[in-house]
Amino acid sequence: MYGTAHTVSDVMSRTVAAVGRRAPFKEIVQLMQDWRVSALPVIEGEGRVIGVVSEADLLPREELRDDPATGYLQLRRPVDMAKAGGLTAGDLMSSPAVTVRPNATLAEAARTMAHEGVKRLPVVDDAGLLAGIVSRADLIKVFLRDDDDIAEGVRREIVSSLLPSPASAIQVDVHDGVVTLTGRIRDTALVPVAARLVRAVEGVVDVQFDLARADHGVRPR
Repeated sequence: MYGTAHTVSDVMSRTVAAVGRRAPFKEIVQLMQDWRVSALPVIEGEGRVIGVVSEADLLPREELRDDPATGYLQLRRPVDMAKAGGLTAGDLMSSPAVTVRPNATLAEAARTMAHEGVKRLPVVDDAGLLAGIVSRADLIKVFLRDDDDIAEGVRREIVSSLLPSPASAIQVDVHDGVVTLTGRIRDTALVPVAARLVRAVEGVVDVQFDLARADHGVRPR
């Protein structure tokens, strides 16, 4: 493996707003507003995460309040009907919580968010205790990486070790996260491999090649 991928612990927020199982409805709403978040971990004991309460969990009550006469008919799912009458975080939360470990890669966290349809994940340690929280915004921070830093990483981690030509024969340029490799290469079969590895470098948006074969001067496709 070329380079070391960032993990959730590198980007997560370690100061987390959370509520206990018995937190009342209005306290949950107020905490979400104060912290400007759309979901809160629900914890018990020493900080073990037992669920997550989100804005979506609060909406059934709003639907019922807006039209009490027909509200229960509109809330067809039993879980929504139960949450419409929920008074505490324990009543309203989604459980078990979808969580992630601090040592998970950012790609793993992103896949979990996409699969579960959530915007943030509580980060828990081996004992299931709350260690932080990671959001979609945290995961895309890697794309703020400086172009010069990306270029140096590509040269060091990929060009110098994978491509058989002298390092000086391959020029690495990066503009707005797009990497361009220019020069001559002896084995064009390595181009697809290099493309996959470059795209895996954190901060890379895309990769382009302008490489000619060193022996025949024919550009690879």
